[in-house]
Formats: sequence, C-alpha cells, structure tokens
Amino acid sequence: MATDTNAGSGGGNTFLAFIVGAVLIAVVVLGFFMFTGGHFPGQNSGTSLNVNVHAPSVPKPSGG
Repeated sequence: MATDTNAGSGGGNTFLAFIVGAVLIAVVVLGFFMFTGGHFPGQNSGTSLNVNVHAPSVPKPSGG
C-alpha cells in the first residue's frame, strides 16, 4: 500500500509564495512611481513648478 509522505506540507510553501508575490508586486509598483514620477508614459501633466529662493543680504562687517 502506498503512503503519502507529503501530506499537509504544502500550506507553508503556498503562504510563502503568496508573501513573495505580494512583495514583488509592491516593489514593481513603487519602482514605477519612482522612475516615472507617478505619471503614465505619454501623459502630459500640464503642470510646471518654478522655485525661486532669494538669500537675504548679509551686512558687511566693519573694518575694526
């Protein structure tokens, strides 16, 4: 009579595969947003950002 030696050992491997798949999908999604700036290729956002920073003038020290 045959004996099944693998009975009940697949649950842990299935859970591990699920976790690895979820981490892989999260890395792909984060990479997409990091490398594209959150925009889909070919999409024109129509926004522009200008930042002008003016440093305050510092008085010259007296020659004393």
